[in-house]
Amino acid sequence: MSDQKIILGTRGSDLALAQATMTEAALREHGVEVQIKIIRTIGDKRPDLKLTEFGDHGVVDKGVFTKELEEALLRGEIDIAVHSLKDVPTELGDEFEIPCALPRAPIEDVLLTVEQDLIDDPTLLPSKTVATSSVRRARMMRHLHPGITIEDIRGNVPTRIRKLIENDAWDGIMLARAGLLRLGFLKPGDDTGFDFEGTRVHTKILDPEEFLPAAGQGAVGIECLKSNEAAKAALAKINHEPTFQRISAERAFLAELKAGCQTPVGVHTWFEGDDLVMRALVFNEDDETAKPLEGEVRGSDPVAMAREMMAML
Repeated sequence: MSDQKIILGTRGSDLALAQATMTEAALREHGVEVQIKIIRTIGDKRPDLKLTEFGDHGVVDKGVFTKELEEALLRGEIDIAVHSLKDVPTELGDEFEIPCALPRAPIEDVLLTVEQDLIDDPTLLPSKTVATSSVRRARMMRHLHPGITIEDIRGNVPTRIRKLIENDAWDGIMLARAGLLRLGFLKPGDDTGFDFEGTRVHTKILDPEEFLPAAGQGAVGIECLKSNEAAKAALAKINHEPTFQRISAERAFLAELKAGCQTPVGVHTWFEGDDLVMRALVFNEDDETAKPLEGEVRGSDPVAMAREMMAML
């Protein structure tokens, strides 16, 4: 990498490009020139597969959306890779690190539907069908609304919204609030819904204290090689320390659990004064009837907090 330019690698979806543009703007404010390079991952190339099926194709954990970007880092084709942090494996290869996170967007999950009644009366959910690609969201929804039917869905955000509108068998889908905001579907201060291709889509923001988000949800994490000192120096200029503390605790807890992308875990962190607080909900991978384990810890050292939470559970 030259002193003048960083080559930024990203997936090509609208959301990925929005996050790449945010990173580019932050670096340019500090005088760093940036070139964006789009790299397709296996997750982009195989939208026909469920996320649980990629293991049969040699891709495990969350490498579905990161593997090719990391290979580009190793080849020196890019200097940094910009990720939705919840898509990044908990354990990175020895060559990589994530030294930087941008300011975190809202962390909540969102229920989207074309049925206003479902927004007004959540007690209807047990009789409804909701689509999601997330095992965590599926287990959380079944935990809170026993009897609900869950279907799998793939595709980028507009594709999923289109599938909701076109599929009469689905009453709702679930997406991250951060993505809907970054793509402009939801507006700050107006979370009630939006118009999409002539159809009104209603939205309900789910309380993160009850419906715990994924570790890293709403955060943009930036990865580079440990050996790339110039990239790390540039990223240090844009790292948002409060976000970095929170995501460090969340990811450290997943590491203690040895949790992968198909492990249904919800983690919520927030600050109370000088203390960082972390609450977790862990579902049994094999037994959907088992009561989830839950705990809450507070402190200042993310790794120590993760270990304390693990001992508690």
